[in-house]
Amino acid sequence: MSADQTTLAFDWSCRVFAENGCGFPSPGLNSFIFKPMFTVGGIDFDKPMLLALVTTVVVVGFFWAAFSKAKVVPGKLQMVGEAGYDFVRRGIVYETLGKTEGEKYVPLMVSIFFFVWIMNLWSIIPVAQFPVTSIIAYPAALAAIVYLTWMILTFRKHGFVGGMKNLTGYDKSLGAVLPLVVTIEFFSNVLVRPFTHAVRLFANMFAGHLLLVMFTVASWYLMNSWLAAAGAVSFVMAMVMIMFELFVQAVQAYVFVLLACSYVQGALAEHH
Repeated sequence: MSADQTTLAFDWSCRVFAENGCGFPSPGLNSFIFKPMFTVGGIDFDKPMLLALVTTVVVVGFFWAAFSKAKVVPGKLQMVGEAGYDFVRRGIVYETLGKTEGEKYVPLMVSIFFFVWIMNLWSIIPVAQFPVTSIIAYPAALAAIVYLTWMILTFRKHGFVGGMKNLTGYDKSLGAVLPLVVTIEFFSNVLVRPFTHAVRLFANMFAGHLLLVMFTVASWYLMNSWLAAAGAVSFVMAMVMIMFELFVQAVQAYVFVLLACSYVQGALAEHH
């Protein structure tokens, strides 16, 4: 495969018994490498970057259209917007932080939820066909926002000493094991949590997209031969994977925001 190929890095002339003699072009990391589509101000924009920008426009545009002229009796668009907003507010934020404390964090969590969900959803949208969150930089950036929010809230509420106790689980009653517990909790909270927060989303979307690409490519590769039946099975599996990805995409957005809320809740909790 040439280094400048974009999207699936798949030669569509490759099939069983193809005259060019190429074998099955199994998808791999080359399916996640894109050449720049255009350059603005010295910044190269590739497909994932463009989809991330479109996601921002879609999310902001939708909620602006839904709520800019909100009515007592909502129209269809406002009803959909209110349903989505209320799902995150009541189903995640209030359940984790409580109504009184959680209300101020609802806009942030709603924004993150729909931003993650739409970036995931591009995987099954024709033409786009790529989940932006399967590139680790995007989940890492979102996890960094949550991490900074968590740390700022922790030290603002408890001060430096109290914040360190909050993060390390400091408790004199632990006795001789206290140094071990403090060390483990410090590395778990300060280093491991933000890493796993990002990787959980990235790994699920990376694996899902790879499987979807594999079954799609295999369907095309097998369809033009006596192995057409196997190609049909691969096509059915691709359809099943699309349905499964729809579920996973929503779940991953939910889990990402649920964890973000749990971190905020931990920052606001009183240390005993």
